[in-house]
Amino acid sequence: MKAMILAAGRGERMRPLTDRLPKPLLEVLEKPLIVWHLENLARAGFKEIVINHAYLGKQIEDAVGNGARWGLSITYSAEVNALETAGGIANALALLGDGPFLVVNADIFTDMDFGHLKDVSLKDRKAHLVMVDNPEHHLEGDFFYSNGELSSNQGLKLTFSGIGVYEPALFDGILPGHAARLAPILTKAILNGWVSAEKYSGVWSDIGTPERLKLINEELKEKHVESKRI
Repeated sequence: MKAMILAAGRGERMRPLTDRLPKPLLEVLEKPLIVWHLENLARAGFKEIVINHAYLGKQIEDAVGNGARWGLSITYSAEVNALETAGGIANALALLGDGPFLVVNADIFTDMDFGHLKDVSLKDRKAHLVMVDNPEHHLEGDFFYSNGELSSNQGLKLTFSGIGVYEPALFDGILPGHAARLAPILTKAILNGWVSAEKYSGVWSDIGTPERLKLINEELKEKHVESKRI
């Protein structure tokens, strides 16, 4: 299974930090967010990675290169203008192949082991999403979750983590180079019963603002200090 890291966002809410640096290169514990993902993917046994980029994308390519230092093979899907999440994925389908693939948002931080996602069986589904408890900045959640299923109105409403396994067919109808949002596509797929899910309860943070970036750094530094005390 191939994996894709979504790294094309402008990071408007992260300004001024992103005025001269793309958001995936912002650091948690002195390591760029995108490097955390690449290390996690390599540990999980992924080999082929696709990274899309738009704003300051050359900086991402310069920082990450071809992936050899992690035992990975990285290819890039460059966008002149950011195509939104679904548009970016659809634009990269030729690089992702005919089978299911993993997608991870570059602007999250997580300690999740991606290994088991390689073995997700979609069967007659088109997507499998990783859900998390609703963070303080998104208490309303995204989708209703119950026993490995997502629905439009039943279960506990949780937040989509930005981690998912997709069939290429989910993006049928989106022309390469055209912008498209992911949320409406997932909502329609959920109504059709095409989406399975799991809940993750480990470390996860949406790095959407400078304040949240500062907070995750402080929390992780404190955990490191506590582990040394033990």
